[in-house]
Amino acid sequence: MAQLSDDCFAFGGPMMSVDEAVGIIASRVAKVEGVETVPLAGADGRILARDIAAPLPLPPFTNSAVDGYAVASRDLPKTTEQAFKVTGRVAAGSSAGKPIEPGHAMRIFTGAPMPEGADTVFMQEDVRLEEEKVVLPAGLKPGANVRPAGEDIPLGHAVLTAGRRLRPQDIAVMAAFGLTHVDVIRRIRVAVFSTGDELVSPGNTRGASQLFDSNRFMLMAMLRRLGCEVSDAGIFRDERASLAGALKQVAGQHDLLLTTGGVSTGEEDHVKAAVESAGSLVLWRLAIKPGRPVAMGIVAGTPLIGLPGNPVASFVTFVHVVRPIILALSGAAQEPLVPMPVRAAFSYKKKIARREYVRVSLRRGGDGVLEAVKFPREGAGLLSSLADTDGLVELGEDVTQVTPGQVVGFLSYAHLIN
Repeated sequence: MAQLSDDCFAFGGPMMSVDEAVGIIASRVAKVEGVETVPLAGADGRILARDIAAPLPLPPFTNSAVDGYAVASRDLPKTTEQAFKVTGRVAAGSSAGKPIEPGHAMRIFTGAPMPEGADTVFMQEDVRLEEEKVVLPAGLKPGANVRPAGEDIPLGHAVLTAGRRLRPQDIAVMAAFGLTHVDVIRRIRVAVFSTGDELVSPGNTRGASQLFDSNRFMLMAMLRRLGCEVSDAGIFRDERASLAGALKQVAGQHDLLLTTGGVSTGEEDHVKAAVESAGSLVLWRLAIKPGRPVAMGIVAGTPLIGLPGNPVASFVTFVHVVRPIILALSGAAQEPLVPMPVRAAFSYKKKIARREYVRVSLRRGGDGVLEAVKFPREGAGLLSSLADTDGLVELGEDVTQVTPGQVVGFLSYAHLIN
């Protein structure tokens, strides 16, 4: 179970910036204990537990980069073309069997090991054949079209470091080393629940004044994409005592509690009081839109994050608050979200000292430049504004307005939820 000290919540006062709030909590959570060994084929997305140094050079032997003819550089034609007798043939996966003779060439194919004594390869399209000889042009540099052993990765080089979230290309590197298993951090265990008498789970009977719970399923899907082990704790009703008891029970079995709804300051928002009863909580009003009411606290040593009930606000705050904390809990290197510059095709005004995220779709303008088109309606409760757009335009704290043609930073959903 991840442990979090109470002192990191001794902050209050005015609205806190997103970076400040996340920096405080991410720096105070302790990385989970526990390492497991998994097959290489199942390691994608997992957090590497130990550094990996190259157990062999890549490539492991000097080989030809092209189909062609191998020669010794001492025999290279200097000023005019020259005919070489072809003695031998080396295919990928085989060996020459004998050294190359002076003044001779050897037929060779891409990936085949270089014959002893040969260090240069002529591409087959640059030569011509005359009976049992090959005519090689002048001017080729020694070592051309050859991949030396260790050219890609030298023996002993620290290729992958602990804390890296493994990607398919990292899997390829380990496979090239001949590895079959890898040590990774165990999955972060997260319990997800919603609060509110107005919610019912899909599949249950919905009352006339009730809504089907969508946030819980969205958050569970996003957590799984981050490699978490997710428990569906269902819907907790608006009753403080039972909510507090349920939190205590769930906390001891998980590294993080994640809830949506009931974290604002209204008299029917019971999460704050329940957490204060079960543990401790300071309601951080983050300077972010959508998503200002975000609660962070601890229950039995387990971090708790309470996200807003509106789905867009819940999505945005997950990306910018929960995601970095998941990485911190797993000991992973933080992965900053770098916006892509695009041209705004909309006007917008905002308050200073608050970060805002605008839902947009991308299109290509008449001049070929990518443009961001704002979703036509406002509102943090519009699920269609997430489903029908491509990502978010990030407007920093110092921005007060956007005008058409202005360059803005775009964050793609494809990047945000992986």
